[in-house]
Formats: sequence, C-alpha cells, structure tokens
Amino acid sequence: MKKDHEIVFEDDHIVVVNKSAGLLTIPDRYQHDKRNLSSLMIERYGEIFVVHRIDRETSGLIMFAKNAEAHRELSEAFSERKIQKTYLAIVQGTPTPLEDRIETFLVKSETERSKIIVFKKGKWSITDYKVLESYDRKYSLVEVIILTGRTHQIRVHMKHIGNPLLVDSKYNNKEEFKLSEIKKRKFRLGKDQEERPLITRHTLHAATLGFDHPITGKYMDFDIPLPKDMKAVVNQMRKVVGIVG
Repeated sequence: MKKDHEIVFEDDHIVVVNKSAGLLTIPDRYQHDKRNLSSLMIERYGEIFVVHRIDRETSGLIMFAKNAEAHRELSEAFSERKIQKTYLAIVQGTPTPLEDRIETFLVKSETERSKIIVFKKGKWSITDYKVLESYDRKYSLVEVIILTGRTHQIRVHMKHIGNPLLVDSKYNNKEEFKLSEIKKRKFRLGKDQEERPLITRHTLHAATLGFDHPITGKYMDFDIPLPKDMKAVVNQMRKVVGIVG
C-alpha cells in the first residue's frame, strides 16, 4: 500500500506531517470510519489536537498539537496571522498582473452547499499570489500565500480572477489532466494503449510552513517539494509548451 503520510518533525508538543493527496485531514461528516490523518495521529499518539486543515485532494504540510497548551498557542498564532504558509498551484492561463492580492468576501453557496462562492455577506478573505512560471500564458505555476484560512479559499479566489486550478472538479469542472492536451497532434499511443492522466486531483500543494514553536519560541521552517504527480505536469509544461516570462 502506498504511504499516504510522512512524519516530517515531532517533539513533545507538536507533530508536522507531509500529507499525500487523497487523505482526509479529519473524519468525514457522513462516513466517520473513512481513513483520515487526524484518526491516524490519535492511533499513534493518543491525544492529538487539530491546528489547521488542508483539503483532501491537496498534498503537503499540516501540523498537529500534542497537548492543550501547544494547541492554544498555535491557534492564537493562526488567528493573528503569525503562521507562514505557502502553496504551489498549477492554474489555467496566466494571472494578470503577475503578482497581486485578492480580497473578497467568501460564503457557502445556498444552492450548492459543498461550494464556496464570492459574496458580499461572507467572511473577508485575503490571498496573495505570484506567478513563478508561465507556459505560453496557457498555464502557470503560481506561489500562493493565504492571509486568512477560509474553506476552499485558494481554489475560489483563483477561479474568481479567471485562473482556476488546472484540475479541480468542483471549481473548474475538470477531474484530470493528460499529456495529449498539450502535445495534441504530436501525441501518439501504441495500438491498444490507453492514455493515463498525468494527474487526477487538485493541482495544489502546501509547500512551506513556518512558525514560532508554541513552547520554546524557536522559529521553525519546513519545505516540501512538489510531489511526483504535480512535478510531472510541470516538467511536461516546461518541455512541451515552454516557459514564457
């Protein structure tokens, strides 16, 4: 069985985990027995406290507290925006300008309850982004920093400016990305071969996490590179489409 999480760091107070895409952070509301990272941490450590979450199909860094004091300090740090979190996203098109801040209100949709929408009666949400690489302005690798932690914030904000995640079934109606989409006429398959997608989940990765240790006060910084599936997409974009700007 493929490993779906890895302990990056732990001490008596915190544990930092690299979560694979496909693994829930907390138990599913309707299917409580579904495999999830929080339950796995409880099995391993006993008492555990959820500090923050990332979506099931998002890979990358997530942190848990091992005691109430650490949880209280980290929760306060999050609310005061003292935790540094950086995401990497592959999006459609190239945002203009190449670096900017997105500020909107976000609220749960009344017609599609699993969706978040931009609406003036929602919660104020702030996202900073910077284009790292543009592939002929058709696709881009973007660095994203969220200053508020709203549900689906990055996914909704990138869609709001016209550059949704390359793969996002909820906000871009797209469940996979195949090499043939960029190679087109140059793409060839052998007889009886079926093309496999390069990626079948959200093109979003929680890449860095920086914070003051809740007990010692020492600054800690963690960095996890793109996982294999997103790296494969980026490599093919560079090779087939080319980097512009």
